[in-house]
Amino acid sequence: MFTAARHAFHRYRIVPSLVLAILLTAGAGLPGLVPLSQSQDTPLQLMAMTELKAVNNGHFVTSADINNRAVQVLVDTGASFVALSFEDAEKVGLKPKNLTFDVPVSTANGLAKAARVMLREVEIDNVSVDDVQGLVMPKGAMRGTLLGMSFLSRLKSFSVEDGHLILKN
Repeated sequence: MFTAARHAFHRYRIVPSLVLAILLTAGAGLPGLVPLSQSQDTPLQLMAMTELKAVNNGHFVTSADINNRAVQVLVDTGASFVALSFEDAEKVGLKPKNLTFDVPVSTANGLAKAARVMLREVEIDNVSVDDVQGLVMPKGAMRGTLLGMSFLSRLKSFSVEDGHLILKN
């Protein structure tokens, strides 16, 4: 009898633990689930993707929203940062006249000193990254804006296939 009782105890000992786990989970709610009324307030964010076609010279040029202002950019995997011309920096509200140009950079036009900035948001189509490190070039040092690795490396992926640049996040 003693052996049968011990066997029954060990055999069914897991049941109270399982019941307790179910009660605690039901009381606390399942992790990651919210009531339907709350989930309607925040839209689901699915993976965003866009595809850019290379222009005649093989470069990828597109319009990007930087701090909610449209700017033409050249996608440049060889650039460490998003590098804005002085004029484009003005256009996106960075006030380059008030910046400190103390970051040495090497450009196609030689050495220059850039100003370090933080861009609130950089978006191409629906592919968006918040808080992107950038550089502002001094007036006349560069025409246009380069979309460099400080943006690209924060994406889930980017690839070039058959003359198309595919950006995903």
